[in-house]
Amino acid sequence: MAEQSGIEAIDNDENVMRKHAVFFDRNNDGVIYPWETYQGLRAIGGGFLVSVGGAIFIHLVLSGLTRPGKWFPNLLFPIEIQNITLGKHGSDSDTYDSSGRFVPSKFEEIFSKYACTNPDYVTKDELNEFIKGNRDPKDYFGQTAALGEWNLLYSLGKDEDGLLQKETIRVVRKT
Repeated sequence: MAEQSGIEAIDNDENVMRKHAVFFDRNNDGVIYPWETYQGLRAIGGGFLVSVGGAIFIHLVLSGLTRPGKWFPNLLFPIEIQNITLGKHGSDSDTYDSSGRFVPSKFEEIFSKYACTNPDYVTKDELNEFIKGNRDPKDYFGQTAALGEWNLLYSLGKDEDGLLQKETIRVVRKT
């Protein structure tokens, strides 16, 4: 298989979680640093504060998780793409399985359960209900991570009417 962005090329049916992370690897070395995440968030339309806050949050959460066996924390907070599936947490949508593959039925479940206004998008209130509905009891880390990632997605992906379109979420989750 050919090399791509410091990791093996990824088939659409394989680890799309890794494929998603590769976007933020701006220098294609298989490791994502906070400044690369900041640049990636800016590239997809994030404002300065959203991009800075998102980069800090993402790296504080994922750096240690994706660096198993490393005894000393790296103060640059790198995320190792090859281990991105280790960053999967509780209280999430399960649209990625434990191997990082996209699970279409779980994706569709978001809309069948929570998109009450229209099956093609979620409002901010519906998104909040979805986040609450996926909480695992006493999983404070997972709840915080889910809240952060879905609010970041909403902030970056909502349209001019404040709606988060189904296709926008699908594109983000699958690429």
